[in-house]
Amino acid sequence: MNILEQLKLQTKVVADSGDFESMKTFKPFDATTNPSLIYAATQNPKYTYLIDDAIVFAKKQSTSKKIQLTVALDKLFVSFGIEILKFIPGRVSTEVDARFSFDTDGTVTKARKLISLYNDAGITQERILVKIATTWEGIKAASILKREGIHCNMTLLFSLPQAVACAEAELKLVSPFVGRVREWYLKNVGDDQNSPVNDRGVMLVNNIYNYYKKFDYETEIMAASFRNVGEIIELAGCDLMTISPKYLAELEHMDEKLEQKLLVENAKESAFERINLDEKLFRWMMNEDAMATEKLAEGIRKFTEDLMALESNIIKSL
Repeated sequence: MNILEQLKLQTKVVADSGDFESMKTFKPFDATTNPSLIYAATQNPKYTYLIDDAIVFAKKQSTSKKIQLTVALDKLFVSFGIEILKFIPGRVSTEVDARFSFDTDGTVTKARKLISLYNDAGITQERILVKIATTWEGIKAASILKREGIHCNMTLLFSLPQAVACAEAELKLVSPFVGRVREWYLKNVGDDQNSPVNDRGVMLVNNIYNYYKKFDYETEIMAASFRNVGEIIELAGCDLMTISPKYLAELEHMDEKLEQKLLVENAKESAFERINLDEKLFRWMMNEDAMATEKLAEGIRKFTEDLMALESNIIKSL
């Protein structure tokens, strides 16, 4: 077996792409999208019909251009998700507008709308993960949604305190961003991270995995945002990994034996002590972690930037 086939025996492989045609090739279990991936996909003419359909749908809902734009964006994100679900057996993650990252009520309302659009298309919410930025407000919103049977994928996660807060809230899934952590340390600290073992992003996922498994949290860990296949190989055994088509193709052409690196029995022996986290401690620990604070803010800005670029394209057709 090649490494991708071996990895699928140890970890649920998730496609990190808005290009649902790639799902046919790599046959992932789940798939994730975000505003940046959707924006990139819409630059491909073969997906123009989804934008056109979203605009037609939005115009039927309202005569207000502002409302039409909001409806069209929601419809477009859900339409990509619906198409992706045709090629995978599991779940698709669809992201809430990043501009609601510090608005609990706004996040809840938007998530309910996305789920409603999926339901209208005959998709049950068991196949949907709503992606929400891992701010304190985002965690509170996900807690409310959980009580309604809506499961969330907590994204833009860069620190153990974020992961602990999600686990304490019994949320469905967290997505620590491996590559973005690595990039921050390379830029700001100059760490020698030539080996994946020393990769700060890999170390973060290891810590989250060991903490969760030691204390029997059920929240799933989906490592994300990879920058090389070495990071993926070093995290074999993680609950899930969301991987871009580029790295899926690389793994498919590698034939060596894959060793499982993350093991529950090792996690049980780790030295972690339980963190008693409330809002004050969460905010203080985030404040003390420059990398997590900066990358969270940067990620929210980047998703917003790509969302606004997508909006500008849609506005032209309204």
